Amino acid sequence: MDNSIIIDVRTPGEFQGGHVAGSINMPLGELHMHVDEIKALQGKEIILCCASGMRSAQATAFLKGQGIACTNGGSWLSVNALV
Repeated sequence: MDNSIIIDVRTPGEFQGGHVAGSINMPLGELHMHVDEIKALQGKEIILCCASGMRSAQATAFLKGQGIACTNGGSWLSVNALV
């Protein structure tokens, strides 16, 4: 996962309670404000995660609609186990 960026779409409070080391916190409700920033990350594998995979699924659909290649990693705990 050296060429990947992990974006955690949970709230800042949830993120502070535990997250994948090196992940970026961009809450789902604010994701639309980060589209240009995320587009600048293209070339790396973008993996989205949250608590259960529901919000990251919504985020994945939104970003794909913006032309951004990304993957729903599901729960941050699942993603954490892979890194």
